[in-house]
Amino acid sequence: MSIAALQQTGDAVRRGPGRPRDEDLEEQILTGALALIDEGEPVTVRRLVERSGVSRAAIYRRWPSMTTLVAAALDVGRTVPPDIALDDGDLRDAVMGTLVGGRSVSAAGYSEERFRQRIRLAMGDRELQTAYWASHVSRRRVPLERAIAHGIERGILRPELDPTTCCDLLAGVVYYQLVVRGEEMSDPLVWRRCQDAFDIAWRGMLADRG
Repeated sequence: MSIAALQQTGDAVRRGPGRPRDEDLEEQILTGALALIDEGEPVTVRRLVERSGVSRAAIYRRWPSMTTLVAAALDVGRTVPPDIALDDGDLRDAVMGTLVGGRSVSAAGYSEERFRQRIRLAMGDRELQTAYWASHVSRRRVPLERAIAHGIERGILRPELDPTTCCDLLAGVVYYQLVVRGEEMSDPLVWRRCQDAFDIAWRGMLADRG
């Protein structure tokens, strides 16, 4: 996106009725940061000031560092999933639907290209990776961890299980396909592989009711 186009976008945002000034500036800054990220350019204060038209002071009033700002920009388009229904239907189906139900990265809130750019940036910068985990990714795991804890409490899952570890295990099935194998979740074979791997893990998590 050109600088002129971004400035027009910022103007349109600022003119929106009823939008607080702080929210306008925040969106303007994130739009500029995302433009730099999508173009493969380093997100520096100087570049961001030039691209967004927002002052350095305005940037640092909202984010304590460029690392936290980039983490916020990478998360634009993502939302915290709703709570998993715990009392209706089968817990296994509900948990699996949360992990692989969308069959695509875009279903999670943004394009596959941006997803891969996120992975590239995070893997190249441990500080960014840690900040992104703490401020964004960990929040999206809460519904899944809560559902697993509920399964333990109800005696569906083994009592000694740790919900956080189980979440790592189950989510890792999907991430391995996308990040390590370079697959697409829209491929039926990949989706079937995730289902099979999920079933293996889930059987190991089930409580012994014998």
